[in-house]
Amino acid sequence: MNTIIMAAANAGSFGDMVRDTAETFGWNPVLFLSQVVSFAIVAFLLRRFAYKPILTVLEERRQRIAEGLLNADKIKQELAEAEKRYAEIVAKANEQAQRMIDEARESSAHLAERKQQEAITAAEQIMAKAREAGELERERTMADLKRQLGRLVVETTAKVTGKVLTSDDQKRLQEEAARQLA
Repeated sequence: MNTIIMAAANAGSFGDMVRDTAETFGWNPVLFLSQVVSFAIVAFLLRRFAYKPILTVLEERRQRIAEGLLNADKIKQELAEAEKRYAEIVAKANEQAQRMIDEARESSAHLAERKQQEAITAAEQIMAKAREAGELERERTMADLKRQLGRLVVETTAKVTGKVLTSDDQKRLQEEAARQLA
């Protein structure tokens, strides 16, 4: 109980002490209340017109940064896919180029073989024509030789016999000489 009485006595003295301190420092309750109201108004205005717009700008900036990071990740993925497609395209192009080179080699081999066959055929034709020309020349030469031999036989027979041979005799002698020569 003593403590309650002491607390009450202290409370009375506490109020006096607060009043004495306020008077010492020149505290005016009306002025204090007006300053609290002014502070509340300034705090409200700052919150509404400065703090919220700044927070909004910061939030927008954070969102743009997040979108930028997402876009960067997306671009990295697209770049990786593009590089993969590029590698595939290059591989296909190399494959096609190798196939074309192989086909060209094969084609050139076939062409070389065909040209070689054509050259062989042309050479055989030239040789055949040369044989034919040689054969014709031989036949002409033989025919000319037979004629000259027949003429010589007729002349020699005419000189040896001393008689003038008729055309039938000359013809018969030429035919006999040609038969013996053949």
